[in-house]
Amino acid sequence: MSLESYGWDAGWAEKLAQTPLENRFPGRVIAAHRNKYQVHTGEVEISARTAGKLHKRSSQRTDLPAVGDWVILSQTDPDSEAIIQQVLPRRSTFSRKSAGKHRIEQVMATNVDTVWIVSTFGSDFNLSRLERYVTMVQESGALPVIVLAKADKVEETESTMTSLRERIPEIAIHATSAKSRTGLDALLEYLTPGNTVAVLGSSGVGKSTLINYFAGNELLVTASVREKDGKGRHTTTHRELILLPQGGLLLDTPGMRELQLWGQDDSLENSFTDIEELAQDCKFSDCKHELEPGCAVIAAVEAGALPEDRFNNFKKLRDELTNLTRRTDNRGEPLRRELKKALANDRKPKQKGRR
Repeated sequence: MSLESYGWDAGWAEKLAQTPLENRFPGRVIAAHRNKYQVHTGEVEISARTAGKLHKRSSQRTDLPAVGDWVILSQTDPDSEAIIQQVLPRRSTFSRKSAGKHRIEQVMATNVDTVWIVSTFGSDFNLSRLERYVTMVQESGALPVIVLAKADKVEETESTMTSLRERIPEIAIHATSAKSRTGLDALLEYLTPGNTVAVLGSSGVGKSTLINYFAGNELLVTASVREKDGKGRHTTTHRELILLPQGGLLLDTPGMRELQLWGQDDSLENSFTDIEELAQDCKFSDCKHELEPGCAVIAAVEAGALPEDRFNNFKKLRDELTNLTRRTDNRGEPLRRELKKALANDRKPKQKGRR
């Protein structure tokens, strides 16, 4: 193993050289448990915690380390925890709105090159949700790849693949089955040395099974499939970066309870290129594709050239992002207090049980 195995390159070395810290060495966060981290230095995996100064400099949770981050460490005693002094600037950030009513950005993973969006041919298959996943991944700066698992569970897969290619063009799609070992070799092209692939999808779609296959052993616990809906039980409870024997890294993620976006309105441009192209012919340059005369997008829907459900999903995601942007751009004192409280809770040590 080496730092290069975990994705270190000349670009990261340059960023490290630009930092003023002394007696420093780099490492990559491979797992996070609230305010505790597991970091790999290229030689050994160590436990680490954040320095107090790093917390003071952090105005929000996104400034703190996340799985995939490259961090600068210091360690005074080999038998004690290492101290994370700084987080190197990220190349990509995969974020979402945190679950619940509060509008706080939650960083899912960083410095990811490719994201496998895993779904199945069964009851989990949902075109609108896949569009939402693709939008989230493209907003992060990573490359989205759709992986349809459990192809052995259905007799006809080509019709599903065709509808998916029509609905979400220009995105690589792979049909796979871990049980029959079909379609998996095509995924090896993404698992090159130093390349980080995140595995994303709803609970029970087979993410852990996929990772176990490429890891060559049962690294992650899997559960049986429920007969009533064909879904597996959720097994992964935290994010973890796994180095594979053939090169490349896989990042497992817990199934999402809520798929609420975090980004800007223009993040939809890459996910809905067909609608963006149609919009070029609208009569008005600021057309919202609602009731404006001469709207080329609405005309395409009425002519059957653009699926109505795809257009409706586009509007839903656009309105969600617009609403989120409006609220986060006008943060009031209540939200600032909420962020401050969240950071304070992260710094609190766990209370020991009373005797």
